[in-house]
Amino acid sequence: MTTTRANWNYPTAVRFGAGRIIELADACHALGIHRPLLVTDAGLATLAITRQAMSILQDGGLDPALFADVQPNPVEANLQAGITTFNKGAHDGVVAFGGGSGLDTGKLIAFMARQTRTVWDFEDVDDWWTRADAAAIVPIVAVPTTAGTGSEVGRAGVLSDASTRTKKVIFHPKMMPGVVICDPELTIGLPSFITAGTGMDALAHCLEAYCGPGYHPMAEGIAVEGMRLVFENLRKVMMNGNDIEARGHLMTAAAMGATAFQKGLGAIHALSHPVGSLHDTHHGMTNAVFMPYVLAFNRPAIEEKIGRLAAWLGITNGFEGFLNAVLSLRQDIGIPHTLAGLNVDDRFRNRIAKMAVVDPTAGGNPVPLTEATADALFVAALSGDPSALRSA
Repeated sequence: MTTTRANWNYPTAVRFGAGRIIELADACHALGIHRPLLVTDAGLATLAITRQAMSILQDGGLDPALFADVQPNPVEANLQAGITTFNKGAHDGVVAFGGGSGLDTGKLIAFMARQTRTVWDFEDVDDWWTRADAAAIVPIVAVPTTAGTGSEVGRAGVLSDASTRTKKVIFHPKMMPGVVICDPELTIGLPSFITAGTGMDALAHCLEAYCGPGYHPMAEGIAVEGMRLVFENLRKVMMNGNDIEARGHLMTAAAMGATAFQKGLGAIHALSHPVGSLHDTHHGMTNAVFMPYVLAFNRPAIEEKIGRLAAWLGITNGFEGFLNAVLSLRQDIGIPHTLAGLNVDDRFRNRIAKMAVVDPTAGGNPVPLTEATADALFVAALSGDPSALRSA
């Protein structure tokens, strides 16, 4: 009898619920943090939710500082500036606060502040993470302010290499935050563009984890429920940004997606990463544009699985019904049908195909991705070629 073998990891302590940001100082105390560096992006630095977080830390007897030199697609210069601030301030932990850029940069600062090697030595390749001094990694409290990336429950961070304009995944098990505060009140007031893009990012994480060929039934079960939450709540939030219950469900779906994608991702992300690096597009929106084209491409390998998924979600007509449900959701929340709608053109076409096939996520696609098929998918998503969807 064949015995299936796999290694599984699940996330950390999560304090979920409206108003729980008030527990931020307590979460720091629980991890032994006394001088936290709150890391966020430049757009959040002056907002009320960030000032509130700093006040909570101060009122809790801590000595915090703020670092916000973080751009939407963080680069090594942002990380190095954060490390300098961390070490000059003699900080002993990080509060990673914000969307994907703030969360990833905060986690990377905590990981790298006391390492002696370059960050690129810890790319998610083979067992490179074992090169790190694990004892030097400082504790992290993560506070998401969007509902998409799920980085708050992840063991990696994405960083762009400005010299090659590529996004790289930096991994270490101890990059997992020790405490997460998921407070859906922090997502109220998000621009509709960000709400739509991050919601579709969560859906992409769940969908690609579910479709991946690896054996991980627990991840697949989490992914299925995460997709249900997105389909049932993303339209609600787009119609009423103050729907705190729906926003909470989306925040949960985001964490579920990041938990599930330890099983793997696929061509949606493999294509989205180089497009984002070269054209500076929003990651979630780019995933959303590629999604139906990659679904159609993968159909020979996933049709039966998508049929089961559609039945669970109450979608009729199997694969075709699910594909059309994705197209309908995109249309209803204002996702462009093509990459051209994100101001992407074909100037980097050949480079994107070459970058996609070597992206760490490409190996998880259920149909092998080649330069030729990556190029065809890019062209289809750029032009909106209906034949590429076949069943739409």
